[in-house]
Amino acid sequence: MTHSDLHDLRLTTASAAAAEAFNTTVLGYLRYRTDVSANLKATLDADPDFALAHVMKGYLMMLSFKEANVPMAVAALKTADGLIGGTTPREQAHAAGLRAWTEGDLDRTLAIWEQILDEYPHDILALRLHHFNAFWLGRPGAMAREVEKALPRYSRDLAGWGTLLACRCFAHEELGNYTLAEAAGRDAIDVDKGDLWAAHAVAHILEMQGRCAEGIDWLAGLEPHWEGANNLKHHLWWHRGLYHFERGEFDAVLSLYDRHFRNLASPITEAQPDLYIDVQNAASMLFRLERLGVDVGSRWNEIADKAETRIGDCLSPFTLPHWMMALAATRRFEAGGRMLEAMRKYATTAGTLNARLVADYALPISEAVLLRAKGEPAAAVRIMRPSIGGMYRLGGSHAQQDVLEQLFLDCAVAAGSNDDVALILARVAGRHPVPPERRMGYKHAAHTLS
Repeated sequence: MTHSDLHDLRLTTASAAAAEAFNTTVLGYLRYRTDVSANLKATLDADPDFALAHVMKGYLMMLSFKEANVPMAVAALKTADGLIGGTTPREQAHAAGLRAWTEGDLDRTLAIWEQILDEYPHDILALRLHHFNAFWLGRPGAMAREVEKALPRYSRDLAGWGTLLACRCFAHEELGNYTLAEAAGRDAIDVDKGDLWAAHAVAHILEMQGRCAEGIDWLAGLEPHWEGANNLKHHLWWHRGLYHFERGEFDAVLSLYDRHFRNLASPITEAQPDLYIDVQNAASMLFRLERLGVDVGSRWNEIADKAETRIGDCLSPFTLPHWMMALAATRRFEAGGRMLEAMRKYATTAGTLNARLVADYALPISEAVLLRAKGEPAAAVRIMRPSIGGMYRLGGSHAQQDVLEQLFLDCAVAAGSNDDVALILARVAGRHPVPPERRMGYKHAAHTLS
């Protein structure tokens, strides 16, 4: 007897219980829920020889962007390799995708998922993994292309319909197609009010268009549907913090920081205290606040403590400047120097796309963070300027990349370099529909320059 996935694609397992648990695992992954690991364990308990479930285990390890978890992904792949022989070509392709990912060949990883989608457009797991990784490589065009290719083959009765719409929303938001994007995102919420990715994608649109009051109401209205959500709800609270930031409501921002998106007593935070997205949320918000003279107290310290333990871990290039922000804010310059040396070593020895991203973008930006803290803004501007045009390749949304643009602006202002101030203001004006003169992080410099 054969069993199928959420969209009737064959799963190579003799166990109905394993197939059901696997499908629940994938649904939990699509919906950003905390029960994914428990459901995957149930899958493997029901069928220890389920090759695709071992591949999924490896995928989950790689999704953490943590070097310490890569050996566990490699071990899961090794187990899968011993079982994959009698499985379907689709499942074997997933194993190949995991292998490429663990080897750091991100272009080949994306290409394998794209090939899966060409042959199996209903493979929602391949679609979502591709969407995630293309995003963290700064490739919204690739995200949109795969969604648009799949869209004619989908319908509302398919389990992945809402996910497809949410991915369509986010891809097009990053491309600036806000009308199309918002319609897709709101349709996804109509399918599932607990779809965090759809809530997140629409939140981006509202932020980009300066619709702060709508954004606050949007997230507050959906929050009751986030039961069992994982760390993505922290990121949604961070987005809510951005709306309050733009309104100058800094006490509200700090309250959201302490009670929600950096609540250290939260079971989710305790389970993954140094998760890349949580670190990005926390560091980028503290940096924004401090730039405007807001006292953030001792909040940097716990992030800096964690940063010291992650020196040499370069799997998430975009996170590296955020770790450095914490070290710089706490004046741990020796640790910051060690982090830079580890990045230089990684950049010259890894020989992967990730290594090139670290060398070309994460390293100079992180150096600029440290130089700024040491009182050398002109040197920070000089070392960061060549990376400005391509730093989107680090991934991160426009809203997330914005903190790096504010970093450069801050250094340019401090260095008295009006040409560089004009450069970054023009760049920001071209990327963001709300003019710099109306944005909290830019308006002082914009009015001063004019």
